[in-house]
Amino acid sequence: MVLFDMDQVWSGYFPLFLHLPVIQSTGFTRRMTRRQSVIFLKGGTMTTWHDYVQATSRLPEWPYPLRFGKVKEVVSDVLVIGGGVAGCRAAISAAQNGATVALAERGNAKRSGAGGSGVDHWHGACTNPCSRVTPEDYTRAVFDSAHGYTSGPVRYISTREGWDTLQEAERLGVQIRDVGDEFKGADFRDDESKLMFAYDYLNRHILRIWGFNIKPAIFREMQRLKVDIHNRVVITSLLTENGIQGNRVVGATGVNTRTGEFLVFHAKAIVISTGSAGRLWSFVPELTASSSMSDMNNCGVGLAIGWEAGAEFACMEQTMPGRLSGFGYAPYSMANAHNTYHGTPIVDANGKEVPWVDGSGNELKSVAERFLPGPKQKFILGDGIGLASYNEEYRNNSLAPDLPERIRKGEFTLPLYADMSRLPEAERRVIFNMMLTNEGKTRVPIFDTFTRAGFDPEADMLQAPVMLPQGYAHSNFWGAGVNAPANIRAQSGGGFLVDWNLRTSLEGLYAAGGAPLFGGGCHGESHTTGRYAGRQAALYARGAAVAKPDKDQIQRELCRAQAPLAKPRDGIGWKEINYAIARIMQDYCGAYKNEQTLNAGLRLMQDLRETELQAAYASNPHELGRLLECHSLISVGELIMHASLSRKASSRHLDFYRLDYPELDPHEWAMLLPIKQLGGQAMIRELSLNHHLEAPYNGDYEQNYRQHCGL
Repeated sequence: MVLFDMDQVWSGYFPLFLHLPVIQSTGFTRRMTRRQSVIFLKGGTMTTWHDYVQATSRLPEWPYPLRFGKVKEVVSDVLVIGGGVAGCRAAISAAQNGATVALAERGNAKRSGAGGSGVDHWHGACTNPCSRVTPEDYTRAVFDSAHGYTSGPVRYISTREGWDTLQEAERLGVQIRDVGDEFKGADFRDDESKLMFAYDYLNRHILRIWGFNIKPAIFREMQRLKVDIHNRVVITSLLTENGIQGNRVVGATGVNTRTGEFLVFHAKAIVISTGSAGRLWSFVPELTASSSMSDMNNCGVGLAIGWEAGAEFACMEQTMPGRLSGFGYAPYSMANAHNTYHGTPIVDANGKEVPWVDGSGNELKSVAERFLPGPKQKFILGDGIGLASYNEEYRNNSLAPDLPERIRKGEFTLPLYADMSRLPEAERRVIFNMMLTNEGKTRVPIFDTFTRAGFDPEADMLQAPVMLPQGYAHSNFWGAGVNAPANIRAQSGGGFLVDWNLRTSLEGLYAAGGAPLFGGGCHGESHTTGRYAGRQAALYARGAAVAKPDKDQIQRELCRAQAPLAKPRDGIGWKEINYAIARIMQDYCGAYKNEQTLNAGLRLMQDLRETELQAAYASNPHELGRLLECHSLISVGELIMHASLSRKASSRHLDFYRLDYPELDPHEWAMLLPIKQLGGQAMIRELSLNHHLEAPYNGDYEQNYRQHCGL
């Protein structure tokens, strides 16, 4: 039986078939097979690229009008850079507060971004009518679990306005309640409000939602509010007053990657809501594209242009293993007991079930206990909120942490399987039929294809990857860290340092979303911080004077952005540059660092920028956009290496290890080290972990929020 039919699956998921999960059913094993992917549209019929070239003996012509050298001016009160869920929410909020708004998005804002394909649960909805957790409880739990290395304002704003933001999504057409009474009477449902809960059925601050259409819903609202949307634009720089680094931000420049047209955006206020640098340590898209949890199109543009403009950042030295960078398996395609699959029974090849434990390590005897806090737990924070570790009183229930050792001893026999038939009927249905159909990157490639193939969670089991025993230390088996080389890392937690207005250190510049914000976390936080930052930007723009960008700065950027078009075609292309960037980061900024390797990495990045990158060519607007992204990747890499040099101590909390400073978390280094660039030099200062509750701010979270929220 064929499990996946390529005539029905997105062609962009072709690399999925490099990782073939096995579904175990009674009496037989069904394996995936592979058929040729359909990728090119010609004359109204579907064909392949190779068929087209073979039939015509030529490559297809560029399908869009070319406007190289043309300049388009765009004027608005507020400019939003990045059209993911945070950016769209920022644009909506700014427009609701009376601003004219332009939005520049690298892809198509209707579905783009890490959250574009959906979401199944919403963290931190602490003001919902069923919640027993206050916004301050939640913020302090996250802050303490992060040992202070997160943003108090970002976390508090996210949970203080998270429920309001979700209700706004409901008004826009996103289902957040079990309106059809499909799960009436279930332990995870409140029958009065019809809200449904995840992870912690007692404290009820995390909500299950039907978020498959959340991005199109907010996109339509942007259109209704007449937001000026510019799709397919790669932003290349921020424009500052008088062209001086560190001055007020007054605009931005970009290139349309279909026409090559150069855009100059004029704005009184700007919100950066772009993604992380997904191709910084690893660039093998033919292998990892479908298996990466994040959007590999992201290249940290917002971080790069902020760094070049003189904005301040925090915790950019913090990275994490590249377990979600695509070296595992397609998200949620394999057996696991994490996130969307939380609570799922895992059994070995002989049907022996792996025990679950609470946050204190006590074995749980029933399925119901997996969704309740243990005796020493105040409440459960849940997975996917940008935390590397959790304090015991907020830790998630999980599979036994000593599972790797028990596999080595022969107590459990590989392969392992997810056996949802052992779940209560409502739990099985909510995981497979509700969560899996709404979470990002799962509705079509996982749920639809599995279901069409006849997979029945009541009768069939889903196999986990067969890997080294240590790969089973974490319940997320499809993204297990052992599958990624140890020197491949990923950005984690660092970003723009912002105040209680979500304003950066540069006047007129705000930040929102999971990647650009220091201390950003989950999907819901991206919506909420976008909504908040858009409001703040609009309020600032009301009283801000119009400032004209510096003409010389614009001209320099125009020349830089279009220079690759004039380079010889026998030179270097953007892929070779991206490979080189990733190799430098792997070799010189991996899991273990010292001053010599970091300085060598900086020298190599500078050499790459000044030599190969200057000689690199682009033969069309698409290649030009990708090459300009390489400029951004280099800037982000330099930012991370400078930040790594500044912390002369190792830190377990930051997953940061200096071979020349091996002492872990010495007291004198328990602080933030904000970093910015001025005149090509990295400038560092020291900042208290509790700065957001110290002068000039109030010592109380709610008081600070009320003084700055703009409501």
